[in-house]
Amino acid sequence: MTVASRLAELGIELPAVAAPVAAYVPAVVHGGLVYTSGQLPFVEGALPAVGKVGAEVSAEDAKTYARTCALNALAAAADAAGGVDRIAGVLRVGGFVASAEGFTGQPGVINGASDVLGEIFGDAGRHARAAVGVAELPLGSPVEVEVAFRLA
Repeated sequence: MTVASRLAELGIELPAVAAPVAAYVPAVVHGGLVYTSGQLPFVEGALPAVGKVGAEVSAEDAKTYARTCALNALAAAADAAGGVDRIAGVLRVGGFVASAEGFTGQPGVINGASDVLGEIFGDAGRHARAAVGVAELPLGSPVEVEVAFRLA
């Protein structure tokens, strides 16, 4: 099954690639891999929420935003690679969670990204991962995700 057909089966439509908010490109292809820049949970060019997880943003909402970040990363990778069916799997996910003092649920938040990549890629979606709490993220975003994909 192709990645495009799996996305259709899941009812997932990839978003347009988000424009960079600084001096970088959304994704780079190198040596059989696609590395994405950190992706924020933009939906139609806007953040769905701002603030810290565990204070202004719930962990459950942040998990949904991490899912959006992963789909934004897949869109950026597909654009750089020449199409979604050129993406063969996931190697690593790096997740950053803007965390309120005392919030320790970063792994659960970043599961939003890991889960959707697993749904899309199956066994090829199994990956190494980091889930890190940080003081602040760009534009006040509650979550940011970067992904390294394997090319077909």
